[in-house]
Amino acid sequence: VQLQASGGGLVQAGGSLRLSCAASGRTVGSYNMGWFRQAPGKERDFIAVFWGSGRTAYADSVKGRFTISRDNAQNTVYLQMDSLKPEDTAVYYCAADRRGSRTYYYNPGTYDYWGQGTLVTVSS
Repeated sequence: VQLQASGGGLVQAGGSLRLSCAASGRTVGSYNMGWFRQAPGKERDFIAVFWGSGRTAYADSVKGRFTISRDNAQNTVYLQMDSLKPEDTAVYYCAADRRGSRTYYYNPGTYDYWGQGTLVTVSS
């Protein structure tokens, strides 16, 4: 599967953005779909996952502000980001886990396919 992330940009603190991850090949419903982010000089961190079962999970840092969703008809996964903070500034990546891990969904090494990343910059 190939993943194409888009939707990043510059936004003021408190604003919103919606990221998209369009998949080609197998449907996104066949995989666990995750979002990660990586700030300069830092590791790639887990943000959210949409399991093939339809359940979701979030990092504590974004819980209540970010929402992951899936549109099977569009074969796309979204990340709605509200109440953005300057510390949310990072390159955001979507990823697909073909094995459907229930345990290590937060680990980047669990994912088999990655999008190219989209930059989100939040100004104060």
